[in-house]
Amino acid sequence: KKCLDKALATKSCCPVCNAIVGKLMGNQPEGRMKVSYNRQLKLTGYGSGAIVIDYVFKDGTQGPKHPNPGKPYKGTCRTAYLPYTAEGKKVLHLLEEAFEQKLTFTIGTSSTTGRSNTVVWNDIHHKTSTYGGPSMHGYPDPDYLKRVTEELAAKGIK
Repeated sequence: KKCLDKALATKSCCPVCNAIVGKLMGNQPEGRMKVSYNRQLKLTGYGSGAIVIDYVFKDGTQGPKHPNPGKPYKGTCRTAYLPYTAEGKKVLHLLEEAFEQKLTFTIGTSSTTGRSNTVVWNDIHHKTSTYGGPSMHGYPDPDYLKRVTEELAAKGIK
């Protein structure tokens, strides 16, 4: 029993099968998620209308759950897009839950700049472009909403 309690205190999942137990919480630093709607914006593969998500993180100091406690980290601003459809609105709700559970971002090394101690994505894929397809993190990508829903479910967000 003590071993199991210790394992669950370290990571909110079963040490045997990795199933999420309770509510998984991440180590995302303090930030803001702002949602707006742009009915004129077109995402290729969908009709008119997009959900626009703006994430803002200011520079700060790493806490005890971060890789380098006490050291400064660099904030970031990111914008993501979802289609303004019933499925897009459902994914938005799931992304809001992930953000509240501090799972969307973490502090690490940026894969684009190579800079360490910066706010980076945390394995929940977002579409950060309205065009260009999957290779440009954009639309069209007909399987994106299904894939991101599966990624979120793997973190216990359904």
